[in-house]
Amino acid sequence: MAAYPEYLELGPFDRATGRLRLPGSKSISNRVLLLAALGHGITGVHDLLSADDVNRMLEALDKLGVKLQKGKEPGHLSINGCGGTFPVKSAELFLGNAGTALRPLTAALALCGGHYRLSGVPRMHERPIGDLVDALRQVGANVRYLGKEGFPPLEIRAGNIDDAGKVRVSGEVSSQFLTALLMALPLTGKQTTIEVVGDLISKPYVEITLNLMARFGVQVRRAGWSSFTIPADSRFHSPGEIFVEGDASGASYFLAAGAIGGGPVRVEGVGRNSIQGDVKFAAALAGMGARIEMGENWVESRAPAKGRLQAFDLDLNHIPDAAMTLAVTALFADGTSRLRNIASWRVKETDRIAAMAAELRKVGATVEEGADYLVVTPPRSSLLTPNAVIDTYDDHRVAMCFALVALGGVSVRINDPKCVAKTFPDFFDRFAEIAGGATVPVIAIDGPSASGKGTVARRVAQRLGFHYLDSGALYRVVALAAMRQGIAMDDAGALGRLAQSVPVEFHGDNIRLDGDDVTDAIRTEEVSAAASHVAAIHEVRQGLIKRQRAFRRPPGLVADGRDMGTVVFPDAILKVFLTASAEERALRRYKQLIDKGFDANLATLLQEISQRDARDSLRSVAPLQKSADAQVLDTTGLSIEDAVAQIVQWFESAQRRAPSR
Repeated sequence: MAAYPEYLELGPFDRATGRLRLPGSKSISNRVLLLAALGHGITGVHDLLSADDVNRMLEALDKLGVKLQKGKEPGHLSINGCGGTFPVKSAELFLGNAGTALRPLTAALALCGGHYRLSGVPRMHERPIGDLVDALRQVGANVRYLGKEGFPPLEIRAGNIDDAGKVRVSGEVSSQFLTALLMALPLTGKQTTIEVVGDLISKPYVEITLNLMARFGVQVRRAGWSSFTIPADSRFHSPGEIFVEGDASGASYFLAAGAIGGGPVRVEGVGRNSIQGDVKFAAALAGMGARIEMGENWVESRAPAKGRLQAFDLDLNHIPDAAMTLAVTALFADGTSRLRNIASWRVKETDRIAAMAAELRKVGATVEEGADYLVVTPPRSSLLTPNAVIDTYDDHRVAMCFALVALGGVSVRINDPKCVAKTFPDFFDRFAEIAGGATVPVIAIDGPSASGKGTVARRVAQRLGFHYLDSGALYRVVALAAMRQGIAMDDAGALGRLAQSVPVEFHGDNIRLDGDDVTDAIRTEEVSAAASHVAAIHEVRQGLIKRQRAFRRPPGLVADGRDMGTVVFPDAILKVFLTASAEERALRRYKQLIDKGFDANLATLLQEISQRDARDSLRSVAPLQKSADAQVLDTTGLSIEDAVAQIVQWFESAQRRAPSR
């Protein structure tokens, strides 16, 4: 998404089909970054996830003196390893809410020697780290709490690291503590055995750690899940090149969509040989009756051949993140489902057991929650509560898994959707691509000259997180391209062909013509006059229709222009005709010109606007007229924000009235 709105309306959808390539795994990305930084040699990392948690790790490594060089391809990074110790010996590191960055870095810095402070967002300061600190102190590390005992922020100073031989760590709160020790203890050069106290949770994530450590040259000997021995003189060495698998946790939302919405939905980037435990989510779906197929590097899901998905009773300790997706999938099952052994949810980005229970109830489920379990019963009627407003608790997985509710044929509002940037920044765009049954909404805004339609339309798009189409800019680009190519302004055929093929690209507020930035060039008086001429040519308007319709992409579009609601998007969910008195519009234009340092005469501007209105209303092609089903908004005396608020209110009402399909 180009911008994140305060909330996002999804659905109603009633089917899901398609395929997508997954972003890189967060768990693998941050492990690979740290191992490459601590290792000897240069490592080329491919398909690295671009998201907040990984960015926090990259920022920290950069501050610690690690040499990082971006490659030419997206997701490619070259890392010059530090050979077991960081060059910078004093730093303050902010790690957001990235547990996969803060916890392993805590262990590595505690054993490298130096003076460091590690902190994060307030929620990170509520996530326990005491078991890891206790284990590090057993080998002589000097770690001090700067706030509440057992929680970040932390201060680390050079300790007296000794040959402890054996370290004990609890495995019952987070497997990240064991992962942090496994990746850091080779820095001592001593043989060390880590003994796990209690039952180790999230074992597949430890498997990821062991697999990647082996890729970097350190083979850990283990006795089941109770002890892990790091040989003496272990050193990390670059494997040369390494590729990050697609995010198996992220795959769960799309595989569930296929099981709920018919499918097939295929995700690429993970498959039967994945090192990630969350790939086993597919087996859980199969147990519910979903039809699952799997290849070397892909997984595909479909709904059951007959009937609904089946309820389940599962121990989900091994896939705690993907288990959240199952909690929402349970809304579409034929009875009560039980999720067991999920106590680790309590100490994640939020208290996920409490959060999921609260939000599931909003959509009509009956929910029972316990210290380490959740019981979900769908609504008796099987109809989910429409227009539910989902709070996301700054937790990316809450936001993503509740998108599935829209597949129940109802609209759902996701508050604070920007939290998905933690691991999957364009999640909602990708989800909308595979979800169907409802048209991508369009808001068409028209109005006379100086009515403020361009400014208001752009603000509405920003407010809703929608794409924006300035159709006037397209006509200006066609005019400029015609002038540059020497095409006569009365050659309708040539201008029409140019409109279909002109090489224009929109990048935010910048516009490029054949690679050249023409953002300012198309606003000159000469181009404006030419644009006014070509915009009245039928062949040009026809030539641009397909290009304009291509802007209609999830999650929605705000289109500003003369025939947006009548010709280009006649099915727009909302059509708005902005107007204002001629005197008000003349005054606005006068102020704009004065602010830019131009001379202006208010009486002359009023006369010009009145004449322009008359010409526009009488033109034979796309005359200025209100659509019969358009809402009229007189902005005389209104601020821009007042106008935006009114249009957003109309849109929300139209969304609620839209029939489920």
